Amino acid sequence: MEPESGVSTSRNPSQLSWVNLSRNLLLAYQSFGVVYGDLSTSPLYVFTSTFRGKLQNHHDEETIFGTFSLIFWTLTLIPLLKYVFILLSADDNGEGGTFALYSLLCRHAKFNLLPNQQAADEELSSYKYGPSSQPVASSPLKRFLEKHKRLRTALLVVVLFGACMVIGDGVLTPAISVLASVSGLQVTEKKLTDGELVLLACVILVGLFALQHCGTHKVAFMFAPIVIIWLVSIFSVGLYNTIHWNPKIVRAISPYYIINFFVKTGKEGWISLGGILLCITGTEAMFADLGHFTASSIRLAFAFVIYPCLVVQYMGQAAFLSKNINSVNNSFYDSIPGPVFWPVFVIATLAAIVGSQAVITATFSIIKQCHALGCFPRVKVVHTSKHIYGQIYIPEINWILMILTLAITIGFRDTTMIGNAYGLACMTVMFVTTFLMTLVAIFVWQKSVFIALVFLLFFWVIEGVYLSAAFIKVPQGGWVPLVLSFIFMIVMYVWHYGTRRKYSYDLHNKVSLKWLLGLGPSLGIVRVPGIGLIYSELATGVPAIFSHFVTNLPAFHKVLVFVCVKSVPVPYVSPEERFLIGRVCPRPYRMYRCIVRYGYKDFQRDDGDFENHLIQSIAEFIQMEAVEPQFSSSEASSLDGRMAVISTKNLESTSSLVVSEHEDTGVDISIPSSRSVTLRSLQSVYDDENPQVTRRRVRFQLPNNPGMDPAVREELLDLIQAKEAGVAYIMGHSYVKARKSSSFLKKLVIDIGYSFLRKNCRGPAVALNIPHISLIEVGMIYYV
Repeated sequence: MEPESGVSTSRNPSQLSWVNLSRNLLLAYQSFGVVYGDLSTSPLYVFTSTFRGKLQNHHDEETIFGTFSLIFWTLTLIPLLKYVFILLSADDNGEGGTFALYSLLCRHAKFNLLPNQQAADEELSSYKYGPSSQPVASSPLKRFLEKHKRLRTALLVVVLFGACMVIGDGVLTPAISVLASVSGLQVTEKKLTDGELVLLACVILVGLFALQHCGTHKVAFMFAPIVIIWLVSIFSVGLYNTIHWNPKIVRAISPYYIINFFVKTGKEGWISLGGILLCITGTEAMFADLGHFTASSIRLAFAFVIYPCLVVQYMGQAAFLSKNINSVNNSFYDSIPGPVFWPVFVIATLAAIVGSQAVITATFSIIKQCHALGCFPRVKVVHTSKHIYGQIYIPEINWILMILTLAITIGFRDTTMIGNAYGLACMTVMFVTTFLMTLVAIFVWQKSVFIALVFLLFFWVIEGVYLSAAFIKVPQGGWVPLVLSFIFMIVMYVWHYGTRRKYSYDLHNKVSLKWLLGLGPSLGIVRVPGIGLIYSELATGVPAIFSHFVTNLPAFHKVLVFVCVKSVPVPYVSPEERFLIGRVCPRPYRMYRCIVRYGYKDFQRDDGDFENHLIQSIAEFIQMEAVEPQFSSSEASSLDGRMAVISTKNLESTSSLVVSEHEDTGVDISIPSSRSVTLRSLQSVYDDENPQVTRRRVRFQLPNNPGMDPAVREELLDLIQAKEAGVAYIMGHSYVKARKSSSFLKKLVIDIGYSFLRKNCRGPAVALNIPHISLIEVGMIYYV
């Protein structure tokens, strides 16, 4: 094994591999609670869902043996072979899931549809991740896909459809898991009615969603032990049932029994596959949650614990059913020996809650990644763990999921109907993943098209058979994930379309630099002390909003920074590479550009240090520009020219600025006494409403460096004075409308759909953590 970064390489290799192994074992232990809750609770409802409906005429030993054989080979081929051995290798900087595969494709072939991408993004260290960073001759297939924008759009639609199905899982998993676990109460002497069961399930579900704001980490330490106790329980019960009822079931591992099953049951057997595929629901979590663990730890956990436990449990249940054919309607709970019934019931309910929790967390993560791709409206994202990066909570989505889950539980009241919906959602996600994995094998791993097609056809045939059986059940509940996906797809498409149109309007209406240069360094207005941060989605050029200011306002800030916060198709951007700094117009104009880059899994923290990091980065850039000739060589490049990555991991004194900090309580000093009494009273009101214990106040000073270029010293002094005078955030408050000549459909999408989403999602200022007291908004109407 390769040495982990941070591990001393002076140790001998056996010590290193031991450190690595112990780390992977610890992660494997933790993964039980987060990754495997859903997959390990499948035995609660697989046999029941399979034998209800068409297989009612085939309740005999041969059919049960065939069913077990199908379950065994499904578990072996899809989770074990496809996911554990193949897919876990296709990570993106350690991240997994549909979006990881898509972002790998976007970087290795030009499939990206994100606006404002630049060549500088390709210099990011995480961008080059993959088996080969050397450029290779592009294949005809790659050129064909890059050339046709409709094919790239179709690829994004496929990815989003997979994402919508995962959101569908987030609605269906809690419903089926909790309902299946409490159905054990119908086996006891004091039978509960269906209505009472549904009520109990709803109470548990409301509790589960209400606790989401605490974050997984608060209860996660209990999760792994619960799942492990559950796995030990089902393994023991399965082993007991196999030995006690029918040891011959071991023979059913032979594929002969599958052939026999289909010969005997025919079309009914094919339709029953919609129930059998429930044994692999939750498999996608192994790949989707890869970011929290390592591929080795997930492989260890599945191959050595999950897989044997599940196989033995299904074997035991089949052995029990072969001798107790009438127990099909509640096979799991009926197969539990009397003395251990209650402990297993309690642990089953807890395991169902754990499984639901993992899928809800994955749904939050998917929504955030959709937003980073520009395909989902801005929502409030709360980071719930200081230790586990990526554990997030989205209040709006949480309550929507809860309402949908309760509606499905109350509406269907039956695990078989929900199972039909659930199976369709899971199989669709797997189908999409297989397709994306094939593209990754061709474009990222550079495997031959033949090998990739063998992979695609092999798994598509298996998954296609299951998917066709799931589609047969669309009228019996399978329509739910399709309707949910359709609604979420419409929301995503409308948002993506509106955002793209708005961006292209900005791009085509940029302010000409000739006009700015004609105005001179004063821009034809009074330049007053202070820094103006002008936010825009443009990574190059000056946004149209700026011309509104220059023509309508008598005065403007002395230092202007055009800020663009954008997503790049990598999971994380390290703090050292986050800021790209450049200059707009020549030096006397005091106009700069700052591009802030985030990955699709990055979390924009509100640490209050953004301004200070920005000032320090600009100061570093000014100093660097004076020292390095390539930045100042040509006059043309200084107009809107070269940009440099400035490392700002932490605030510390550098050759360009001396940083001093002191704690600041009470009224903010950033509003000097020379300003009006009104402003200071406003600030004190703002401080009362937003109490903070102590604020760090950072002051910048020029270092005592006699050798510094006078022009650089003057520019740095202007920057420091502007910072002391205060920082204002300037944004466009945009109204997007369709042109009068637009088609009816476009007017419907822009004027009603996009407009509704913009009004009801979080404003850009809130999403970017901009202090309200310093915000200036300028109204603009976009006719797209």
